Amino acid sequence: MIDGRRLVVAVSGRRKRLGLTVERDGSVTLRVPPECEVDRAENFVRQSEGWIGAKLRLREEHRPAHPVRAFRDGESFFYLGREYRLLVVERQGGDGGAPVRLLRGRLVLDAAGAVDRRRARRDVIAWYRKAGLRWSRSRLQPWGARMEVPEPDVVVRDVGNRWGTYRRGEGEKGQVALHWAVFQLPSHLVDYVIAHELAHARVSGHGPDYWALLRRALPDCEERKLELDDLGRRLWLGETSGLG
Repeated sequence: MIDGRRLVVAVSGRRKRLGLTVERDGSVTLRVPPECEVDRAENFVRQSEGWIGAKLRLREEHRPAHPVRAFRDGESFFYLGREYRLLVVERQGGDGGAPVRLLRGRLVLDAAGAVDRRRARRDVIAWYRKAGLRWSRSRLQPWGARMEVPEPDVVVRDVGNRWGTYRRGEGEKGQVALHWAVFQLPSHLVDYVIAHELAHARVSGHGPDYWALLRRALPDCEERKLELDDLGRRLWLGETSGLG
């Protein structure tokens, strides 16, 4: 707590400078290098109050409006920016297909799963994870080449309040983790998330050097970020009606 503001402190051995992040849930994370002096961290936060306040006001103006789903016929689900209406069907005897699949422009869900919303939620998210992983594997190499970083491993999962993360691995190769929900976005915004995370292979934090690198690889990165901020607040994040 600094001057009444509660912060989450994250210590990283890769950092040399301090950094701040306003998370999607409105919390503030202070990222510090090891053995950072308390006075240095407190002064940094106090000097950044204007920036924090501006970010929180912007978040308030763009309050999240994430939908809920009940897994009924006709509900809208998006994949790579395209809308697919849900079609609940009875599985035919001997049909060994996946419980969720795209079929002739519809997102098909087995009726047996639809009656159990926890199961339906799990199955639909698993479909996003599988489809997103398959799509993203072909997208890392082009962006890695632009920023001259090795192509990392990629996983798709729930990464909490972020759209993606980058973690350094053994040797040169790291790992990009993408939130399954980003695959509801148009492909150019998923590319932005991928490029955004790959830039961290060379530059930690979001300082001027980071944005200069990302801008060289993706000249319209600021415009894509604004579009992501707008569309991202309306993505389905797994909220389901009727569940406690």
